[in-house]
Amino acid sequence: MARIELIIDGMSCDHCTARVQKALQNADGVTGVTVTLEPGGAVIEGDTLDPEVLLAIVEDVGYEARPAV
Repeated sequence: MARIELIIDGMSCDHCTARVQKALQNADGVTGVTVTLEPGGAVIEGDTLDPEVLLAIVEDVGYEARPAV
């Protein structure tokens, strides 16, 4: 199982985290998502994950994202 961590900027409330979580859960291959407001990030787990697709999903719902180092 693959695991990708993202840093997400611009989320300011629980509605923001729910919006990002829902969008990421709908991505192909994703089996689990945890989004946190502080410090602003997401952990995505799944069978086959494409980091570029996940970043684009977060940006499509209005937030800035980058891979966690």
